[in-house]
Amino acid sequence: MRILFFPDEDGVDVSGGAADLVALALALVAGEGGMETTASAEPSFGGTELASVEVVSASGPGVRIRVDPEQSVLLIEGDQLGSTALGDELRSIAEMDDGGHQHIEYFPDHHYLAAGSLALVVNSPHGGMPIR
Repeated sequence: MRILFFPDEDGVDVSGGAADLVALALALVAGEGGMETTASAEPSFGGTELASVEVVSASGPGVRIRVDPEQSVLLIEGDQLGSTALGDELRSIAEMDDGGHQHIEYFPDHHYLAAGSLALVVNSPHGGMPIR
């Protein structure tokens, strides 16, 4: 899994295989866990590669996505309901059979993201753009 942080855009780009996305989804449903990321020779397009992702159970409401730049870690903190909803989205992206990506961004009254969450772009295991 590769995670790029774009601080100027308040966003994170997540790429990985189906197994990586499912493992992260399972950690979210469990309310804890994490994984190391892999360094890549691919261009980072101005982003900073993060070393790991960590899921932490927290009181809600919702899920807060943030980056600890000193530790180089993507932190996903949230209540069970919100973490499960995000996990379900990641699992559906892992099951995509074509290229593409999904934007997961906070807006007022979002059903599981908390205010202040960073935006996520999660890429299909087949690449970020549809194959056609």
